[in-house]
Amino acid sequence: MTDKKKTKARKKAPKAPVYEHLFDNPLNVKRTIYALFAVSGILFVLDFFVDRHVDHPWEGMFGFYAIYGFVACVVLVLVAKELRKLLMRGEDYYDE
Repeated sequence: MTDKKKTKARKKAPKAPVYEHLFDNPLNVKRTIYALFAVSGILFVLDFFVDRHVDHPWEGMFGFYAIYGFVACVVLVLVAKELRKLLMRGEDYYDE
């Protein structure tokens, strides 16, 4: 191969993608998700060591707030799905 062909081949290297926002880069999204999992796990383990002053007996149960939060989110999503069916308009609503 001649020197011109070698330099031409080197110049055609793929360019790194340019990301406009922080979460456009998939690596940053994965890092954020892993960080949220790590923080959630640490807080769940700290539940062993924190002495809470509870008003109701079920609040003293291990992992109560994690379970309560998860159930609340699931209920919220299920209610929103049903509410969407009730409130949703047709695709051609504004064209009429």
